[in-house]
Amino acid sequence: MLRWLIGGGREPQGLAEKSPLQTIGEEQTQNPYTELLVLKAHHDIVRFLVQLDDYRFASAGDDGIVVVWNAQTGEKLLELNGHTQKITAIITFPSLESCEEKNQLILTASADRTVIVWDGDTTRQVQRISCFQSTVKCLTVLQRLDVWLSGGNDLCVWNRKLDLLCKTSHLSDTDLSFVTGSHIGELIIWDALDWTMQAYERNFWDPSPQLDTQQEIKLCQKSNDISIHHFTCDEENVFAAVGRGLYVYSLQMKRVIACQKTAHDSNVLHIARLPNRQLISCSEDGSVRIWELREKQQLAAEPVPTGFFNMWGFGRVNKQASQPVKKQQENATSCSLELIGDLIGHSSSVEMFLYFEDHGLVTCSADHLIILWKNGERESGLRSLRLFQKLEENGDLYLAV
Repeated sequence: MLRWLIGGGREPQGLAEKSPLQTIGEEQTQNPYTELLVLKAHHDIVRFLVQLDDYRFASAGDDGIVVVWNAQTGEKLLELNGHTQKITAIITFPSLESCEEKNQLILTASADRTVIVWDGDTTRQVQRISCFQSTVKCLTVLQRLDVWLSGGNDLCVWNRKLDLLCKTSHLSDTDLSFVTGSHIGELIIWDALDWTMQAYERNFWDPSPQLDTQQEIKLCQKSNDISIHHFTCDEENVFAAVGRGLYVYSLQMKRVIACQKTAHDSNVLHIARLPNRQLISCSEDGSVRIWELREKQQLAAEPVPTGFFNMWGFGRVNKQASQPVKKQQENATSCSLELIGDLIGHSSSVEMFLYFEDHGLVTCSADHLIILWKNGERESGLRSLRLFQKLEENGDLYLAV
């Protein structure tokens, strides 16, 4: 069953056994999120967050409702009711720039085997789709083609008018692809034109330095350790949450350049890249962690895990072919993931988060809560500014002078 599209849905995994991992003390000088605001509206696990614009976001989860919030103030703006069971995926479908109408749609999928299309500015249901034979586990949008995809037992392609596109031969764009991943460690790159597989990988391993063609590749036996819970990418790297670890794969070097095999005590459920070469990850252990990707000079050849990331060159190589690669890696620039912040506020599994450049970080959890993490220094400055503005409006500022 197809369960993950990039940025798509997932199912909760069991808690993993505790193991040693990095810790950070109370003095977190590089962690700006020193203030928090707790938001309460849901009555069950909150699994999904989606950004609507520069100041609004929506939350959804097992109680079947969608709540729209103000990211700056934490004010509850809208509540969307329509599903009878838990929500399994949520996305936004923005209007094309060429369209005169600038309405933004919200799509939600549920265990009730329906997908509801909502008006993002009201509580109005635009349309309900009830033709699915199984639960839709994930939703994603191909913005350049103005279509959206639903994944469950079947992969369906829909246009903006909500017509099911049975054939894709009319799509004329080139070099389009999308990625799916699963809980058994499968990662597939699909061609968006004819829906054929461009690359497939299921194995994820950590080879020893003595690995050669005669040795068998030892696969990890625990399914939680190979499960691809979430991944994202930019122009340079792919960032993946695999089991309890974080992996950074360089698209240019075609190899893993940094990893934290035990970034959290339990499965990592979500990962995102921030400005200034930073990453944020959240886990079933209830923690949210900030990492910095730092370059370091790799003086000697070190074995790095490849597995499903080695999607551009499958198969084993012989000893002679691997020697130039080893020599090249000896002087190659590698990176490390350094823990610079630890956000403790939730009492249960943190399902995912959103990053707002101006309003901070938003996290949702199995404890039914949503937390707005604010930049303490920035918020203090804004409060001082508002105070001076109020004094000026009342004339008190000039009297004091």
